[in-house]
Amino acid sequence: MMKLILVIISLTPLCFLMNYFWIIQISFFLLFFMVFLNMNLTFFYTSISYMMGCDYISYLMILLSIWICTLMIMASEKIYSENNFPGFFCFTVLMLLFSLILTFGSMNMFMFYIFFEVSLIPTLILILGWGYQPERIQAGMYMLMYTLFGSLPMIISLLYMYKNFYTLDIYYLSFTLDNVYLYLCTIFVFLVKIPMYSVHLWLPKAHVEAPISGSMILAGVMLKLGGYGLIRFMKIYMVVGLKFNFIIMSISLMGGFIISLICLRQMDVKSLIAYSSVSHMSLVLGGLMTMNSWGLYGSVIMMVSHGLCSSGLFCLANCSYERLSSRSLFLKKGLINVMPSMSLWWFLLCSSNMAAPPSLNLLGEIMLINSLVSYSWLMMIFVGLISFFGGCYSLYLYSSTQHGKMVMGTYAFSSGNIREYLLMFLHWVPLNLIFLVGDSFIC
Repeated sequence: MMKLILVIISLTPLCFLMNYFWIIQISFFLLFFMVFLNMNLTFFYTSISYMMGCDYISYLMILLSIWICTLMIMASEKIYSENNFPGFFCFTVLMLLFSLILTFGSMNMFMFYIFFEVSLIPTLILILGWGYQPERIQAGMYMLMYTLFGSLPMIISLLYMYKNFYTLDIYYLSFTLDNVYLYLCTIFVFLVKIPMYSVHLWLPKAHVEAPISGSMILAGVMLKLGGYGLIRFMKIYMVVGLKFNFIIMSISLMGGFIISLICLRQMDVKSLIAYSSVSHMSLVLGGLMTMNSWGLYGSVIMMVSHGLCSSGLFCLANCSYERLSSRSLFLKKGLINVMPSMSLWWFLLCSSNMAAPPSLNLLGEIMLINSLVSYSWLMMIFVGLISFFGGCYSLYLYSSTQHGKMVMGTYAFSSGNIREYLLMFLHWVPLNLIFLVGDSFIC
């Protein structure tokens, strides 16, 4: 783990050299393959050094973080071409990756909490520094305040644990706590981050105002911090979880259904994709709250697949935004006439978003449906509605953007370049080829 962190630190000087924008991206690719070769798909910690380690879940999350950060730089070519502080942008992405790897690799709960909070700062800088509208300040404050106020009770519960059990190391968290107040204090920040319905309002705002890189990291990795934290902490709260988890599960699934309906009346493409993220993560939260193995594996698979799929959809939305300077579905009609090749990627990623085979979303959704229905057959109602309306808003997104008559005020623009097609390829291929080795996820 430490050599991975040292490699990231060694890349820092390259950020501030103007012509090294793409060297950083290539270095991230090499870093990804370096981590990939140290494959660990067991629940035992390996690569242990300086309170850092890597097990099955943290390994997948670290891989996802490096991959999304690599694609963020590839998607942000406009920052480089317009000379919009490319060096500082690379440095921000590097610091974000640094904090995420330390968060996922931490074996101590207090260190996890510290780096969990630190990862907010580069994300906030991305939104405030490279966002498009003046409302980005409000969106950044929403994100900061929701997460900070949600995480303050968590530090109290961590200090209580340390006072009574003299350890915060993940490997020694074998005790169980039967205290509902501690339970709520600990998991509330993760419910905000995942985000659960009713504490999700920061997410659509942050997505709509963020630049493409901000949207990618928010959808791809930052939402997964909530799921990852719940996986780590739920084993302490097994007793209290069996009594109260059904409340969170019910709110989450009912909220997922309501959000699916909200998606069907969105006129802003980024807003629609952001709300669909909330709907998908409500299934993940429901699966984790069942506290069975189907739920755990399904949630991990769904987190990885959603990270790739949602990030890819934001890239597609950005491709058309850079040409039309609008996110409105009314002004984006008939893109299949002028960007036919890009229309194929719209179709492929929208179909993955509705969990069509052979995407990894399908595998995750099947496992989560098994998990939730085995917990209570009443869950079948909301799970069925979420799945059905998931297909509805994905079709609505595709047909609204690609079909229909083009707006006559649209000027001529390019169909798409190799960089954008490569970006789509690098989102879609892992999302659909990992399906072939899906049994590796079930260790």
